[in-house]
Amino acid sequence: MKKLLTYKSLTTLLALALMLSLGNRAFAQHKVKTYVIGFYNLENLFDTYHDEGKNDFEYLPDGANQWTDIKYQKKVHNMAKVIKAMKEENHVYHAVLGVSEIENRHVLEDLINDPQIADAGYMIAHFDGPDFRGVDVALLYQPRKFEVLDEESLPFNFDSDKIVFELDSAGKAAFRTRDILMVRGLLGGEMFAFFVAHLPSRIGGKGGDLRSRGAEIIYKRSEELMKEFPGIKIVVMGDMNDNPTDESMTVYLHGKENIEDVQPGDFFCPFISMLKAGYGSLAYQGAWNIYDILLVNSNLAKAEKGSLRIIPIVKKKFYGRIFHKPWMATEEGQYKDVPFRTFSNGAFVGGYSDHYPTYIVVTNKE
Repeated sequence: MKKLLTYKSLTTLLALALMLSLGNRAFAQHKVKTYVIGFYNLENLFDTYHDEGKNDFEYLPDGANQWTDIKYQKKVHNMAKVIKAMKEENHVYHAVLGVSEIENRHVLEDLINDPQIADAGYMIAHFDGPDFRGVDVALLYQPRKFEVLDEESLPFNFDSDKIVFELDSAGKAAFRTRDILMVRGLLGGEMFAFFVAHLPSRIGGKGGDLRSRGAEIIYKRSEELMKEFPGIKIVVMGDMNDNPTDESMTVYLHGKENIEDVQPGDFFCPFISMLKAGYGSLAYQGAWNIYDILLVNSNLAKAEKGSLRIIPIVKKKFYGRIFHKPWMATEEGQYKDVPFRTFSNGAFVGGYSDHYPTYIVVTNKE
């Protein structure tokens, strides 16, 4: 004969069920989330077609680089190979990957659909900018991890009351450079904003004032976001054409070397200590530099326990990673051991990029 449940035993079972339900809910709320966030200068990822109004003629089949479809496909394959290699090292794709020196959305679509990385399911945030050569910045992101809420293209301007510019009025009117991309959304349910920049070049030994102005534009917009969305976590990334110890990064972006020194309104820059320790993401005239920089605001550097925060990932003390494998470096000759680029001395050599990619990791693991 089946026994009937007594009132006491029934209430005990209900209490146990409630405890299990609350426990499962708490587990879900505290589920460990870890994300890789990075940046990669793709070094002139041009297609083989002319974009009206852009000086892309050297990257045409009949241009100086004799940029054929075979060379273009090799370039796309190589960029995807590096992204795949980073995934194999981290066991996950970047949730968010900023890129620079891309000609248009078309080349990004070819990249994310390359069979090596198509399973990442990347989507694209990109605006066509005013750069004379036609190169832009963009953000690749996995929509199942990062939900985009807003995208902005921030144009360069000279509206600064702190910086004295070398260019005269005619020079300012003629100046064109890459816009800065801002993408805001939810990463792991938390509000984030990502800035992607490719600040003005060092060609001719000039541009320090221009790079400082670019950093100032980013910082001003980040201040506005932090005021509008209290607690927002911000990552600034890009090819800054400056080292993390230069004025643009330390003064105008308020970059700090040590987390303990970061105050509200400051940014933590993991690559200051890495540069001082001899690391580099690109080499020029025998010297290593780190122009490929990521910085995080105080809300991400000093996040509350249980929420997403930046963590050390190299030798348990460096918070940044400069990714490279032996096949990404030049094997011999004058440029031995520096990044293996697409062209060398005007000849197509089929390399990857003159920059190594960089990244950080954020997690809510306690």
